[in-house]
Amino acid sequence: MITQSEAYGLIDGVADTLPELVARAGEVRDAGRGRTVTFSAKVFVPLTTLCRDYCRYCTFRRDPGEPGAHTMTPEEVVALAQAGARLGAKEALFSLGDRPEARFAAHREFLRARGHGSTLAYLREVCETTLAQSALLPHVNPGVMGERDLAALREVSVSMGLMLESVSERLLAPGGAHDHAPDKVPARRLRTLELAGKLAIPFTTGILMGIGETPRERVDALLAIRDLHERYGHVQEVIIQNFRAKPRIPMRDAPEPSLDDLVRTLAVARLLFGGDMNLQAPPNLSPGAYASLLAAGLNDWGGVSPLTLDHINPERPWPGLVTLRAATETDGFIFRERLAVYPEYATRAEFVDEKLRARVTALVDDDGLVKECHEHWRRW
Repeated sequence: MITQSEAYGLIDGVADTLPELVARAGEVRDAGRGRTVTFSAKVFVPLTTLCRDYCRYCTFRRDPGEPGAHTMTPEEVVALAQAGARLGAKEALFSLGDRPEARFAAHREFLRARGHGSTLAYLREVCETTLAQSALLPHVNPGVMGERDLAALREVSVSMGLMLESVSERLLAPGGAHDHAPDKVPARRLRTLELAGKLAIPFTTGILMGIGETPRERVDALLAIRDLHERYGHVQEVIIQNFRAKPRIPMRDAPEPSLDDLVRTLAVARLLFGGDMNLQAPPNLSPGAYASLLAAGLNDWGGVSPLTLDHINPERPWPGLVTLRAATETDGFIFRERLAVYPEYATRAEFVDEKLRARVTALVDDDGLVKECHEHWRRW
């Protein structure tokens, strides 16, 4: 693994050339992870589009009464999960806004009518119902969480996630990407990551590049993640996600990161974390660039859905599994399916709640990967 100063030189482009950097990153990935590249077959569950934060790049959130504003009922979630299972999905990815009850009276009433005082308590109920009435395993992305909620959700989900996005305090200033977004204060998000480590929760996190941060601030965010993982060993995946402009967001005219910028950041991340970390870049955000991402040290494509769109980037459809597999194998890699909980965590009892272990074990082989079954791949 490289140091902060070494990473600064690489991200600034004053050390290795991009081809040299990419070659180094690929070698490190091969030495640590081998030539297997994974994905998770998922259903994207937008539990609620309400959120108390107003991030300037977000197209997911809505206010009550705004077109597209919706909080799903348990019946809607179960129907979606069952439909996904019929197509071969195994992950229910729950995405939702941060603490909408703190801002919207209508949402507080929705929760109260169902016997809950918080969205996170409602999420726990819905995850429990999903487990009881479908074959899918929940992975939850509910935003900033405290220890009590993390512990409660651990019992009904096989993994969790929270994008750190950035550690730059500048983005909180007026006009910044995180202006009017109290849950994007870096210290609060890092605290959630730390608590997840203390509770042995397999955790997904990462950075969002192109929202006003500098290249060196990307390095700082990755180092903050590395520091926590070195202490607790719980970060199962780091995502390098590139900003994409959309017509209805305040940042609609902001420049998108170039492919070279994405590749350089991905390669630096690989060198920062070494060969053992699972490193992902969403394939739907870089269509046609699969070979470049693989060369730069990627070893996972993230979740791909046969049924639901990417509600965070709805204009960017998922690649089909046939396409993604062909692109992966063309470059000499092995294409394998994983669960929402990564193999090295799926096979360790301390990282999977006792009530979920039997279900996880039944789905995976001795390596922790999904038992080979390609029937559904031909339909995606």
